[in-house]
Amino acid sequence: MTPKTLLARWPSWAGSAALAWSLLYAAGAALAALTGPSFGYAILVKGTGTGAEAAAAALYGASAVLGYALLRRPAALWPSRAAWAVVALCLTSGFAALLSPVHLLFFLSRNQDPVDWAALSNQFLAVLGAVLWGCAALAHRRRALGTCPHCGGHRRAAVASDSTRAGLVAVAALVPYTTLKTAWALGLTVGYTGTGRPGADPEYTSDLGLWLYDHGVDVTAVLAVLGMVLALALTRPWGRRLPRPPMLALGWAGAGALAPFGALLAAVGVLAWTGAIGSGLDDHAPWVVAVAYGGFSCYGLALARATRSFQRATRRTCAVC
Repeated sequence: MTPKTLLARWPSWAGSAALAWSLLYAAGAALAALTGPSFGYAILVKGTGTGAEAAAAALYGASAVLGYALLRRPAALWPSRAAWAVVALCLTSGFAALLSPVHLLFFLSRNQDPVDWAALSNQFLAVLGAVLWGCAALAHRRRALGTCPHCGGHRRAAVASDSTRAGLVAVAALVPYTTLKTAWALGLTVGYTGTGRPGADPEYTSDLGLWLYDHGVDVTAVLAVLGMVLALALTRPWGRRLPRPPMLALGWAGAGALAPFGALLAAVGVLAWTGAIGSGLDDHAPWVVAVAYGGFSCYGLALARATRSFQRATRRTCAVC
């Protein structure tokens, strides 16, 4: 059997693969908790140590039980619904890997911490788990509903108005961040409570990055604008003429990375706003963390909706049903 044939038969093995992945990932976490080496296990990227490893072992061990239910209860809908919680759990463990392409902008920074390859590998493994569990949930739900497990029995759909709204919501979610970072690059200090110039630390920003910043260009704001264009391309007719695989890869990777990342920042910002904890960004007003940075979560969720719409609108005819 060729890899292409095996991939085409994904509904037949996705559930078993998700179960096997959960068992192996939970076993690795338990081994890390018992022996000492962390193997890159962490809770929400920052939480490390024996407690985090034991928690990961328990959570992913429980997901293996759910994986067994997916295989043993093919007619019930609840296992596939619960499986999406495991997808979310995997993304909270691995979203940093989806953000790792920012390392390609190394020429705009300096004095950065070295890459923790064990942690990065573990995060990519968690992303693989999210993919396997997502496929398992889809295949199980479609079988339970009596539809084609490969395509769900859906015909190619036109871009609906609610999908178009998803693109606009995604754009709106990034407006606060883009506006704030551009304002800082232009010399304003709104939302900044520290000393010096906000947004560009000479110790960590390269000479090229500082030059761009001096001319009113914040690179992260430019990336946010590109994210807005992606969301619109996924929901507008002109975007359907673009190559499908890279559009889906960018859409799902962006959604999987920014939805949990933004949710974490929003929660930290709200708690810091109430004085319960420190945000870790002492020179930022709490509302900046909650609203401007927390907007990534809203963007990620809207981008997921937009990507799903694009995927259905550009779907090819199913070769199975």
